[in-house]
Amino acid sequence: MALRDILIIPDPRLKQECEPVAVVDDGVRALLDDMLETMYAAPGIGLAAPQIGVMQRAIVIDVADDKEKPQPLKMINPEIIWESEDVATYQEGCLSIPDQYADIERPVEVGVRYLDENGKEQEIEADGLLATCLQHEIDHLDGILFTDYLSALKRNMILKKVQKLQKTKQSA
Repeated sequence: MALRDILIIPDPRLKQECEPVAVVDDGVRALLDDMLETMYAAPGIGLAAPQIGVMQRAIVIDVADDKEKPQPLKMINPEIIWESEDVATYQEGCLSIPDQYADIERPVEVGVRYLDENGKEQEIEADGLLATCLQHEIDHLDGILFTDYLSALKRNMILKKVQKLQKTKQSA
C-alpha cells in the first residue's frame, strides 16, 4: 500500500469523466488499497480514483466514526440505480477542495450497483451520511464536484480561498 497525492482544484482532471474498469485484477485491488490508505491519512470518509489522478471508475468510502471499527467499502464501476424523492441537506467537504464546506441538497436514500474487489456484482441501499457520501464520490467519477451545485459566486469564492491556502502552504 502507498499514500498517493490528492489533486486539488482547479486541476483539470477533477472535471473529467472516468473510464469504466474493464477487468478487476491485482492492479485494481492495489489501487483500492492505496486509495483507502490515502483517504484514512487525509483524513476523509470517501475518495474517488480521479482525486489521485487515476481516471477509472473506482471509489472507497468509510463513514464509521472514531468509536467504531473501520467499515471500508471498495466499489468498482458504481452506479446509482435508484434514489428517493425525499431530499436532505448535508454540509459537504472534499479532500480536493481543502477546508471548504457548503450545504448541498441530495436524495436521502440511494441504491447503488457496483463490483466488489473480487469482480462480483453487488448492490447496496443507503441513507443518511452513507447515501450522501456515495452520491458525492460517484459524482467525482463523472467530473462533478460538490461546488458545481453552488451558485457561480459561491463556487468562485471557494476556488479563490483554496488557491490562497495553497499559495500560503507553498511559501511556508
